[in-house]
Amino acid sequence: MNTLPVNWLTEGLIDFEYKKYLLLAYLKAVKAEFGEQRLYPVFSDLIMHYRNLQQVKEHKQLVYEQFPERISRSDFEKLELVYEKIVEDDETMQQIEEIIQFASPLFNHALKEGKELYDFVERHLEINPVGITPIYHNEGYIFLEAYPGKETQVYLYHITVFENTYEKYKGINTRHLQTIRRGLAQTHESLKVRLLRERQELPNPATFAVVSRVPVPLEHALLPIAKRSLVKYVTRLAS
Repeated sequence: MNTLPVNWLTEGLIDFEYKKYLLLAYLKAVKAEFGEQRLYPVFSDLIMHYRNLQQVKEHKQLVYEQFPERISRSDFEKLELVYEKIVEDDETMQQIEEIIQFASPLFNHALKEGKELYDFVERHLEINPVGITPIYHNEGYIFLEAYPGKETQVYLYHITVFENTYEKYKGINTRHLQTIRRGLAQTHESLKVRLLRERQELPNPATFAVVSRVPVPLEHALLPIAKRSLVKYVTRLAS
């Protein structure tokens, strides 16, 4: 897909028509991805670019924690240095602000489309515990099924808590273990029993079945949304 550099707004030629061309080409590619129901990684990129845009617009310091995990600390520091030079140059800043005025509503529209697609997929997810659920929910197994549910993707998951100066938030890591071809006699409960026999590292794991009721791409929509939805589900269980 046609990507947009992290510091597209401030690097290279600071010219309205040139930046407009870059942006429109990128947003056209974004729309094509959404049309295929491929939310990730494009949705995360959109959020990053929008936040960067808002930070420059409001002349505020960039905050590393607000950017997706895929941007490295070194890339961020380079972006921050460029930003500091830009805001000290009134003429260049005027050009930047003109680009921002054009770009902001376009990003807003694209983000709205992405959020609608995200919400649609999330509404059609069913999350249910498999077997007896232990008190500790932050580690265990996910049984993920895409529509029409002929296969079950088995993942090991681990939820971690991160803190920064402003907030505490949760993240989730997953590792794909195996793909199971489902039969009529293969229930989630029997799959869990089989998994416990084969793997001894988690004697009493929390296990959740996450089933999609609409057809969406596994890697680019279902899995990332299922992970975020499971974090919310587990958080409610613990409250």
